Amino acid sequence: MASPEKPVVHQDSTSVNQGQRRTIFVVGLGMVGIAFIEKMLTLDEARRYRLVTCGEESHLAYNRVALTDYFQHRSVEKLYLNQVEWYTQQDPEHFLFHTGERVTSLDTVAHSVTTSKGRNISYDYCVLATGSESTLPPYVSPVRAERAQGIFVYRNISDLDKILSYSEQEHVRGGRAVVVGGGLIGLEAAKAVFDLETISEVVIINRQVFPLSRQLDGEGGEIVLRRIEAMGVRVLTRTSVKDIIISDGVLTGLSLSDDRYLKAEMVIHAIGITPRDDLARQAGLKCVEKGGIVINDLLQTSAQDVYAIGECASWNDNTYGLIAPGVEMADILSFNFTQVETGLGGFKPRVMNMPDLSTKLKLMGVDVASFGDYFADKRSARGVLTSKVAVAEPLTRDKAQKAIDAKPTAWQISSLGSTPSNRVKEGEVAINTVTTEMKHGSRRAALDGPIECLTYRDPFSYVYKKYIFTADGKYLLGGMMVGDTSDYVKLVSLVKKKKALEEPPSKFIIGSGSKGPDDGADLDDDTQICSCHNVTKGCISESVKAGVTTLSDLKAKTRIGTGCGGCVPLATNIFKAEMRKAGHAVSNHLCPHFGMARQELFSIVKIRKLKTFPEIMEAAGVKKDSLGCEICKPVIGSILSSLYNELVISPVHHANQDTNDKYLANIQRNGTFSVVPRVAGGEITPDKLIVLGQVANKYNLYTKITGAQRIDLFGANKQDLPDIWEELVAAGFESGHAYGKALRTVKSCVGTTWCRYGIGDSVGMAIHLEERYKGIRSPHKIKGGVSGCVRECAEAQSKDFGLIATDKGWNIFIAGNGGSNPRHATLFAKDVPPSKVVRILDRFLMYYIHTADKLMRTARWVEQFNGGIERLKAILLDDELGVCADLEREMGELIGSYADEWKAVVNDPARRRQFRQFVNTSEGRNWPKQLPPAKLGESLIVTPKSEWEWRKLATVNDLMPTDDATTSAAVKYGDSQLAIFHIPRRGYFATQQMCPHKRAFVLDHGIVGDDLDGNLYVSCPLHKRNFRLADGKCLNDEDFSIIPFDVKQEGDNLLVLLPDSGNLDAVIGTSKWMVKQAAAEVSSRGGEGIEIAGVGMGPPESGSTCTGGQSLCSGGNASLDW
Repeated sequence: MASPEKPVVHQDSTSVNQGQRRTIFVVGLGMVGIAFIEKMLTLDEARRYRLVTCGEESHLAYNRVALTDYFQHRSVEKLYLNQVEWYTQQDPEHFLFHTGERVTSLDTVAHSVTTSKGRNISYDYCVLATGSESTLPPYVSPVRAERAQGIFVYRNISDLDKILSYSEQEHVRGGRAVVVGGGLIGLEAAKAVFDLETISEVVIINRQVFPLSRQLDGEGGEIVLRRIEAMGVRVLTRTSVKDIIISDGVLTGLSLSDDRYLKAEMVIHAIGITPRDDLARQAGLKCVEKGGIVINDLLQTSAQDVYAIGECASWNDNTYGLIAPGVEMADILSFNFTQVETGLGGFKPRVMNMPDLSTKLKLMGVDVASFGDYFADKRSARGVLTSKVAVAEPLTRDKAQKAIDAKPTAWQISSLGSTPSNRVKEGEVAINTVTTEMKHGSRRAALDGPIECLTYRDPFSYVYKKYIFTADGKYLLGGMMVGDTSDYVKLVSLVKKKKALEEPPSKFIIGSGSKGPDDGADLDDDTQICSCHNVTKGCISESVKAGVTTLSDLKAKTRIGTGCGGCVPLATNIFKAEMRKAGHAVSNHLCPHFGMARQELFSIVKIRKLKTFPEIMEAAGVKKDSLGCEICKPVIGSILSSLYNELVISPVHHANQDTNDKYLANIQRNGTFSVVPRVAGGEITPDKLIVLGQVANKYNLYTKITGAQRIDLFGANKQDLPDIWEELVAAGFESGHAYGKALRTVKSCVGTTWCRYGIGDSVGMAIHLEERYKGIRSPHKIKGGVSGCVRECAEAQSKDFGLIATDKGWNIFIAGNGGSNPRHATLFAKDVPPSKVVRILDRFLMYYIHTADKLMRTARWVEQFNGGIERLKAILLDDELGVCADLEREMGELIGSYADEWKAVVNDPARRRQFRQFVNTSEGRNWPKQLPPAKLGESLIVTPKSEWEWRKLATVNDLMPTDDATTSAAVKYGDSQLAIFHIPRRGYFATQQMCPHKRAFVLDHGIVGDDLDGNLYVSCPLHKRNFRLADGKCLNDEDFSIIPFDVKQEGDNLLVLLPDSGNLDAVIGTSKWMVKQAAAEVSSRGGEGIEIAGVGMGPPESGSTCTGGQSLCSGGNASLDW
């Protein structure tokens, strides 16, 4: 490759002079562009280069692989690969960057680029990292896509914002979204719109027979297809879109290739990507006709000193749409720029090799992975195909081990025939042999010779595995996995190293019988843990030895887990193991206020019969008079509820609750609440359905039938909650506890009542269990399911506890869960008589409540339980510890203490008062949409504090103060909203009501706590920014602050020291932010102000640098966001 002139090569000594530095201009600030920049900043120790980049998006480099998560949190800052602070800390003489600015032309002769803002920037080397764009089908021209409403692609934040905005339009709400394409991006897009409350139906159109046809074969694709359809998403296969139907400029439907018409309110095209090579083509660089900038093995383009990396580059006529090959290119190029010629001697340049295309992702809630040569059986020269099939009975671990150890081994089972009809049937393990004419005897011969495929298919658990081996079974060549990808890292390592197997192939399918979480102890140091950023196990170990002691620091140092995120569980376990190995304590303490884990604190509270937070702090806290914090208060609130089940809205407990429990409803992103009444077992009467409809109409609530077999009502204002509950309680409804870490639902099929296959009364059992366990608080939420037969329509094996009827009783499953890290439930007890089911579940749930850590689902609890499931069986079924009678008694006491929380509020005027929006006015509350964050302070108010006046805003009774807990209330002053807090023994405090992070008026909902130095703060309930009550400083994110106000009590009145309302409204008035919403959104999406750290070049040749000034782009510590 072309390297800098030798006179400036001093890689082993001090920095070269500024005038000798070479400028590398990077076109594009995406994942590959920033990866190259990061690696250059690390490797260029002699500072030979000055890096300059332009990103056309207004945002900093973000994780495009995690785009779907944006639909949940709507915060691009949470996707940032580096936070704003990282950019501001860079030396502008070493790294200069611009956002919201596109490179419009490249002059390879003059070695310069021109940008959309008129800059002309000279370079010594140019690196094109322009990425790719979504491909549109022939029937949708770019002009047509721009002019017609309802047509989208799924590629960047701008695309997602457009989808979100359009989905809120009245004619779209409750409508159908169609995703064209069943590949990786298509399934990501489908999952994103499926989770939108405004979309009632999602349809995927896939021209292939099954989705993910580039990663999976027919068997695996069918498993994914069945899982997608089980979620309620329609998949139309073997068809394509012929045209879109537009009426008055708005999409109304699609015309399919089979002449069907499909009504649609929106369509998202995810049919592939096209390399962005338009800049290169304009500059005369050689490009591939179908798209892509031609590069050689050194990543050089056809132009002198111009390189291309990532999705825009075409190497050997191949382009790659995965992040890993792009990061590999960034590795190669940064190495060659900095390490080929050094003061220590030369080094052979690295060259591009065939990249590893192994992938592991979660799509539509399904774990999918492919690795190595996963289609080797399709591409190999075919000889004779034989199929050897062994029926996979429901395997116990003992049977599995016997199958592994048996002679002949499981993978040497005799042939059952060779006809094409030997398709793997449900619950079977198959071995397919493809014979080719290759010589044997050496490893090379084995790797190039005949192959065998070992296949496992479990349709009940949506699990499919196919591993491809050499004919002698000594080498693994590749494979694919659906549902269970736990062995992915180990198998990829075996394929890459071409390492001979030490175990028979069957063991990879059936398992080795290992217990407990995988901490990577059997992995070599060079095993790749994070494929996105090529981080090995050894990197984790070395980082710990170098002083890294937190997972967040490990991510910052190595980038592990910042790509697709699939490596995080294993990386976390390896990190913990390395910490222990290095002698570092891995603390499981609850928080700084309690030097113990939740289990230990639970025991203390139970044994000493402590019943309030102050009592617990006095008995077990590090500092006896502390208020606690946003971590320990909810945990202790949960412990007290699990032991005594007193109302969480009681004054002594109210301050311990997070917002959802505090107001007995889930707070939504716009500040309204959802109301979810209990519908036990999914059974509901027509009269109750009518009431739900009447209430929804009266209070203008959005309604949705959920997968949990109940009806959710969204959009309720806080002040309306008691009135809504009153009408629901009068109709016979109770709280569904959708807001609490408690039992949510027990899902059921129709069972023997209606189903001709039903064996057990699933509805009756589900109702009984839901009525029994309703309201019981636990370390995390609990869900149940009851299926009346083995067809498993209630999905009981994905719940925390599940029952499936057999002809002998009920099979009990435990510790399953869906969500972001799904786990198939484990069979705990077989053929249990109906009369004994409840006793076993009582023991299981009570023991979980006793021993699990905070916010730990039953799935993780069982995985980490010492001794695993067999130990739990010994304790809970065989009563090995002699605690079963106690567990049953405690559950009985909890059940007997149940009281409906909604009804308790409805019948108590004092409690109803807690739901007022403002204590000094009956006005409602305005909720601005998401805006950029701000740092607010007293200095912004034009009136000096010496001229402020004491103004009465509330009474003591409005705050309902107690000696045992903090209380709070919101008040209105002019157009400004304030929050007033009472802290026992500390007095009254006041701040603005608006959290500056997301402009949410919620601080009065937040938990008030203190640190060990006694500093009081309020924790924003939405994203846990902690603001000190004394001076408004944000304790965990210096980019934010709020305005505090002095409060004094005169008799029964509370007075706040304030400026004139007009001057205060100019700073924090509600209408101010509503009025400036459009301007703020423009600011957050581009324009001059978005240039982070004051980046601004003067005239083209001025060489202006980054000033390191105040950033106008939103940022903050993303680790604090939920």
